[in-house]
Amino acid sequence: MNIIWPRLLTPPHLIQLIRNQKNPLTALQIFNEAKSKFPNYRHNGPVYATLINILGSSGRIAEMKEVIGQMKDDSCECRDTVFASAIKRYAKAGLVEEAISLFRSLPQFNCVNWTESFNTLLQIMVQESELDTAIRLFLDNSHGWEVKSRTRCLNLLIYALCQKNHSDLALQVFQEMNYMCCIPDRETYRILMRGLCDDGRLDEATHFLYSMFWRISQKGSGEDIVVYRTLLDALCDHGQVQQAVDILDKVIRKGLKSPKRSRKQFNLNDCFSDVDVHRAKVLIHEALIKGLVPNSDCYNAMGVDLYTEGKITEANKVLYEMSDKGFRPSLPIYEAKVSALCSERKIDEAIQVIEVDMVEGNCVPTVGIYNDVLKGLCCERKSILAVKYFEKISRRVGRVSDKETYAILVEGLCNEGRYEEGSRILERMLIKSYWPSLAIFSTLIKGLCTVGRLYEAGMWLEEMVSEGKIPERCVWDSLVTSFCSADTVVTDFISSFVEQLKSPS
Repeated sequence: MNIIWPRLLTPPHLIQLIRNQKNPLTALQIFNEAKSKFPNYRHNGPVYATLINILGSSGRIAEMKEVIGQMKDDSCECRDTVFASAIKRYAKAGLVEEAISLFRSLPQFNCVNWTESFNTLLQIMVQESELDTAIRLFLDNSHGWEVKSRTRCLNLLIYALCQKNHSDLALQVFQEMNYMCCIPDRETYRILMRGLCDDGRLDEATHFLYSMFWRISQKGSGEDIVVYRTLLDALCDHGQVQQAVDILDKVIRKGLKSPKRSRKQFNLNDCFSDVDVHRAKVLIHEALIKGLVPNSDCYNAMGVDLYTEGKITEANKVLYEMSDKGFRPSLPIYEAKVSALCSERKIDEAIQVIEVDMVEGNCVPTVGIYNDVLKGLCCERKSILAVKYFEKISRRVGRVSDKETYAILVEGLCNEGRYEEGSRILERMLIKSYWPSLAIFSTLIKGLCTVGRLYEAGMWLEEMVSEGKIPERCVWDSLVTSFCSADTVVTDFISSFVEQLKSPS
């Protein structure tokens, strides 16, 4: 390991050094050597955070745990996000008990705010269906000053109960929020309304809706339209169209605070005389849009919600209405539209949104939007078109990629048996200093072996090992099978490489 050490080492310099290492174990070695080479140097929180993130993202959980222990012994000030990230790594590795243990040990660290760690662990417990553990964590930690906000964690508990079809219990938690000095937010109402409607508790959902009129909807916020629509749709689905019409009238008057001149635009009873439930729901959505006081937030909320549910035609109407009123769609609504189109395999339309609609709206596409399109093309087994589109936008826009972008392309090419093209994309990935995952290496190496490109497979194996990744057994099986029929040059290369692996270093 050839490292050029500076005369005076500072934490920012060390962070840069360890970030430049493709092998996480090399980064750890540099981290450990720093103190011996510079006796007056001390690691700080950002240095620990950087190394913990590197080790965790590369799957080096044991080493990550060791560094976390060093951070505790150093008693340096550390951010809550470091522990939240480590908790996620433990959970991803199936070590949920380790994640809980880390959180419970936070009083031993120099960290004064545990809000993010607490919410992260609570969310993991909900995802793992460990509801009893989640409730115990909440009861043990929600009252301390280290957790700054309780509304988000209560929302998680309400969501977990609704997922278990216990919206009645979730409603009780909601009713206790005032006694906990917590103020329900719009997300609280959205989650609980969905839970009540999914459980068929429409009477309770209706009373719950009315409570919004004097709590969070006093000023007639258009963003509440998503909550209103959930109940009105559920009523229609249960054959209660007329009741939905009656409630819609109250929503427009009391919830959306629509002026009288706007309410005169339509006759609700005439609109909903149709017995077709789907048609009734469409008309309800149109009435909600026409009945609200126009503002960009309400249009964006409604549009994103409809696109997320895959109701592209209805969501497009919201966009047209929005443009007609002189409002510009936001980035989230474009993201939702592109994602919805890609899910429906309408990739050409998604590209048109990026290249026409977003340009006209002066909205800059994110890497995530481009990744959705590339993933959609690869799912259609059009990975070559995905590569061409990626090259096109790279020339025209500049930085439009991240680690996931290259992973999508390599995986898509390999799924179509285009291992040589995948190998070239992987080279570009390494040039950008994005270190591939173990799965990407394994897929490409096995594929190259099947098409007889053993030398190239061996080169990628060497690169894989140099990054500190341990090849899976299936990779060795592929290599051995191809090794038996390889020519002398390749055989010599593989043999010498295997000897390198055997020898201690």
